[in-house]
Parts: sequence; structure tokens; C-alpha cells
Amino acid sequence: MTDLLAAVLDAHGGLDRWNRVARLEVSASLGGPFWASKGWPDVYRDQTIEVDARRFDIAFSPYPAAGQRSRMFTLGAAGAAPAQLPAPAERLQILDDAGAVLETRDDPRGSFPDPASRPEWDAIQTAYFTSCACWNYFTEPFVFTYPDVEVAEIAPWTEGDETWRRLAVTFPPHLPNHNPRQTFSYDDRFLLRRMDYHPEVTDSPIAHYTDEHREFGGLVFPTRRRVHVHDADGRANLDVTPITVDVDDIRVIEVDR
Repeated sequence: MTDLLAAVLDAHGGLDRWNRVARLEVSASLGGPFWASKGWPDVYRDQTIEVDARRFDIAFSPYPAAGQRSRMFTLGAAGAAPAQLPAPAERLQILDDAGAVLETRDDPRGSFPDPASRPEWDAIQTAYFTSCACWNYFTEPFVFTYPDVEVAEIAPWTEGDETWRRLAVTFPPHLPNHNPRQTFSYDDRFLLRRMDYHPEVTDSPIAHYTDEHREFGGLVFPTRRRVHVHDADGRANLDVTPITVDVDDIRVIEVDR
């Protein structure tokens, strides 16, 4: 563990606190013109997001309509450790409120069309994109300590009149994500301020800014996220905000003892 990662973990509530967490229940809204461009305007307004803290498993409701929910999880033998799961080993389902499966798809990433055509997506593709993003949003930075995740400090980044220290993180195949290698920038309080990644299904370089950090159940999360495209030099186009994420509340649910 790098000294920067140790400081970041402490600033976000501490690894000991996180290790007592079973799951999160997040109340949030995702907005911005991106969703309409994919054929799903306002689909993520007023969502409940259920996040398993121990392995990749995340659900959104209501989605894509009232009385329905999406759930994405990784597959494997019962009791298998996440690091033992093959890749790809992903399933996304649409269920009704009674738990009946309305639609299911394995290896959802393989169903995406060429991003150069700027296509619309179906409900499962849209849920896959959001699930890959949000499970990582709400488990960072603690997921950086999970098996097979590689972390190293790299050169700092200057943003306006501030200089932020950065971690380069490489995620393994058993943790679905936009793309394997990403960069995370932290201010002098060791709070997350920017993420850089390049979603494979959209082929757009992203500068993702975070702010308005709040404590929930002893853990600290950014509650305001703004997603922008950046140029070859890493400079974000702040005039256009394709995606917004605004968190109202997070319920932290502990492991049963």
C-alpha cells in the first residue's frame, strides 16, 4: 500500500470501518443529456441503488420502468472468491418487484454496437454501462485494496491553482469497469476530486469531477459528480456535462455478526 493510498483510505472513513460494511443503499439521481442520446431520457431520476460491498453486485430501482429493477452481478461457483471468477463472467437481469426475471443477458459487454455509430442502447446495455460505473464509484477507494487490484502513485496533476496527487489503478477482469486502467486525483485533504477513464463502449476520454463530500455511517463519499470529455492533454471541456450524479443519502449496512 502506498502512503498516498493509506492517507486516502483514512480520509474516506478508514479501511477498518469499510471492512464492517456489507452493502450500501444509495438514494441518487443520474442526469444529463447522455441518457437521452441513448434513448433513455430521465430513466435514472430518483433511484435506489443497492451496492454489495464485498463483491460485484448492484441493483437499480425503479428501472427501466415502475415496478421493475435491474441487477448486475458476476457469476461463479457458490462460495468462490472473486479472484477465482473467470472473465467475462457477468450477468444482467431485469426483474419485476416480485423477483421474477423479465429479461437476462450474459456477457452484456459483447452486445454493444460500434461506438463510432453513436447508437441508441437497449435497457440491458444502458443498465450495464451504469452498473459498471456506479459499483466502482461507491466502493472507491476501498476497492483499491481488493485482490488483484494494482495501485501506484504517479506524477501529480495541476487543476487551476491546485495540485492534486494521483493514483494509477488497474482493475482485474473479475471487477467489471468502464476500462481496466484509471487515474484518481486527490486534494490536500486526500479527498477524491477527479477520475480519468476511457469507457470502452463509448470510446470517449473522460474527466469526472467529484465534490461536496459528506459523511454517511462513518464513511465519506462525494455527493456531486460531473462527467466531461477531455482532450489529448487531459483538459476537460467544462462547457458540456454529458452525465451528472447527485447523491441524496447513503445507508451503510453492516455485516451481520
